[in-house]
Amino acid sequence: MEPRARTPHLLLLLLHALTKPVELTESSDFHLAGDYLLGGLFSLHANVKSISHLSYLQVPRCNEFELKVLGYNLMQAMRFAVEEINNCSSLLPGVLLGYEMVDVCYLSNNIHPGLYFLAQEDDFFPILKDYSSYMPHVVAVIGPDNSESAITVSNILSHFLMPQITYSAISDKLRDKRRFPAMLRTVPSATHHVEAMVQLMGLFRWNWIVVLVSNDEYGRENGQLLTQRLIKAGEICIAFQEVIPVPEPSQVLGPEDQIQLNNILEKLRWTTARVVVVFSPELALNIFFQEVLRWNITDLVWIASESWSIDPVLHKLKDLRHTGTFLGITIQKVSIPGFSKFRVRYTKPERPLLNKTNPRATCNQDCDACLNTTESYNNTLILSGERVVYGVYSAVYAVAHALHRFLNCNQVRCTKATVYPWKLLREIWNVNFTLLGNRLSFDNHGDMPMLLDVIQWRWDDGQNPFESVAFYSPTHKRLTYINNVSWHTPNNTIPVSMCSKSCQPGQRKKPVGLHPCCFECMDCPPGTYLNLSTDEFNCLPCPGSMWSHKNNMACFKRRLSFLEWNEVPTIVVTILAALGFFSTLAILLVFWRHFQTPMVRSAGGAMCFLMLVPLLLAFVMVPVYVGPPTVLTCLCRQAFFTVCFSICLSCIAVRSFQIVCVFKMARRLPRAYGFWVRYHGPYVFVASITAIKVALVASNMLTSTINPIGRTDPEDPNIMILSCHPNYRNGLLFNTSMDLLLSVIGFSFAYMGKELPTNYNEAKFITLSMTFSFTSSISLCTFMSVHDGVLVTIMDLLVTVLNFLAISLGYFGPKCYMILFYPERNTPAYFNSMIQGYTMRKN
Repeated sequence: MEPRARTPHLLLLLLHALTKPVELTESSDFHLAGDYLLGGLFSLHANVKSISHLSYLQVPRCNEFELKVLGYNLMQAMRFAVEEINNCSSLLPGVLLGYEMVDVCYLSNNIHPGLYFLAQEDDFFPILKDYSSYMPHVVAVIGPDNSESAITVSNILSHFLMPQITYSAISDKLRDKRRFPAMLRTVPSATHHVEAMVQLMGLFRWNWIVVLVSNDEYGRENGQLLTQRLIKAGEICIAFQEVIPVPEPSQVLGPEDQIQLNNILEKLRWTTARVVVVFSPELALNIFFQEVLRWNITDLVWIASESWSIDPVLHKLKDLRHTGTFLGITIQKVSIPGFSKFRVRYTKPERPLLNKTNPRATCNQDCDACLNTTESYNNTLILSGERVVYGVYSAVYAVAHALHRFLNCNQVRCTKATVYPWKLLREIWNVNFTLLGNRLSFDNHGDMPMLLDVIQWRWDDGQNPFESVAFYSPTHKRLTYINNVSWHTPNNTIPVSMCSKSCQPGQRKKPVGLHPCCFECMDCPPGTYLNLSTDEFNCLPCPGSMWSHKNNMACFKRRLSFLEWNEVPTIVVTILAALGFFSTLAILLVFWRHFQTPMVRSAGGAMCFLMLVPLLLAFVMVPVYVGPPTVLTCLCRQAFFTVCFSICLSCIAVRSFQIVCVFKMARRLPRAYGFWVRYHGPYVFVASITAIKVALVASNMLTSTINPIGRTDPEDPNIMILSCHPNYRNGLLFNTSMDLLLSVIGFSFAYMGKELPTNYNEAKFITLSMTFSFTSSISLCTFMSVHDGVLVTIMDLLVTVLNFLAISLGYFGPKCYMILFYPERNTPAYFNSMIQGYTMRKN
């Protein structure tokens, strides 16, 4: 990457005008000559109203304005790093680093230093088409500290690919390498700072917070970043967000700003949120916290952004301990050996200044008033550890390692070469070294993934004023809690900051107002459950095969209910079915053995076997009613049994009709009777009835489904009743209606033949069978219309078995009894005598 070739002429003329030599002021600027110079930008003073003919080096003296202790501390860190490198024999052997440091006065002196560093030694900036061979008088710039100043300076330096490493500017805008190709930093971006805050709030289950931001780029940008992060997560809500007024340089608020501040404090006093996140430079907070103390606002948790989280001046307001607990996000603590003494030393540098003719080389490098102010905070600075200081320290070392590689240095010497900033920038991007136990390198965005510490402010004498309680890893994006926080609450309990208390397990959230963190807790009714991972606001219905109790977090499988073998009704019906099967089998054998006898022939002959075989099959198929229903068992229940029963009833009906025809209608309608006998009328009738029944069953199954279903027990929702499809019941009722019709027909013809000879008079047996069939079918239909569940299955099975038993024992039983115990009545002679007696009585 090379510097851009084209530069607007107007800009270059401006640069030339602003880089004229000026007279230096003593005790204000810090210089050290060397082979290669570094530019340092630090904020030593702030809120300077105006300075006549302000230039890049002319800044107010230390005793004219209140010294910014942290800024001076960071400047000393750069001096310390340079001197340490110059005294190191293995890094840049034979090469001396120099520096020129400028006070940017927080914001008011940004442009001048950038232009000055780009100028040549004679403070002249030539107009060139190609700056690839241009050599400014510094090879890299360290700083400034805040994002707004860093962006302003970088807009100038990046145009010429001058390496710039900032140590505390966290703005995400600086990650844009198209806009800031020469900007690097030794601090994680604002995204990681905000993520550490969010995870910290999540750690203590705070979801109701206040956000206060300063009225500048820093406050607005970080406040917006936090808001976007909270909206994305949806777990933490902002009760309100306000802008803290920035005081005038005289540290006095105007009337409008005072009203605005009073409104903020009024809201803080009455809000239910107990956590306050503050994004603001420390300069705007002194008056704010003095007002907080005056208003006696207490019991809050203050979360400080990195800009003021370790500010010793604010920490010196010891009464702040009464306002609540102070937590902050800052760079990890790294101890730098020897720096604490260097920070307050009065001795001059021992190395000789190389350029005696340059007035900058003779400038005073010590500021007595600055040292006096720093000494008063030295104990606090020592106890708190070097945090941002390490960012400056590592930035200088990053440039030194890049120079070491660029100059092809070995253990003894380095090659002398012209160091163009844009070439050095390449080397800085690729540095990878270990410094005080930390492996340092820049990622694709130009950031060093340094650990962030969560610190707590303490005011106990002799203790670390900024004690680490957790740390955040930008690489893993995870917060790790390492130390207990000392809360400013009774019994040291964790403060609660929630718009609504957490719901009990199984309770859904009903939103109240606009914030998702404000809600009412509602119980999830039975049959629903709450899945916190997907939806906290709606109870989800359980699947059909599952159920849940009130406030359940998950569904459980319902207890399946169906007719089982170990139940008493099943055992009783099975015994009856077994009795029916063996008795029917015995009847079949008896009828087969005496097939040619008058008794069997009068009962129907071969048609008896047409009735007995379906009866046997029906008794065998009784187990299809037991166990979980399937498609096959439902098919058998709906089709097989009703067809078998219809065959039996049609045989009985046609047999009754045939007997009446023989004795009463044969003489009156001889031709019809002959037609009936000649074309096998009984079998045609049975076949027709069977065909109609099969057609009805088939149509019912085709127009509906026979798949079994599970239905909730209305008396106990924990139970799921497994049964055939409800259409099965409709088909059963329809088929039962047809069987009732056949029963009535059989009963009618049997009643008409009540005066027939005793051996042919089957009216009482058929009447008994048909009456039982009729009443049981009516009872079943009535029961099914009232009850549901397994009881219907039991009743259906019981009625089916009893109907078959009524036919088997009620119709065939008496005949078997006569065959076995009165063989003398089972002879042709006996039957003829009975017929003659009936004829004589009729005549």
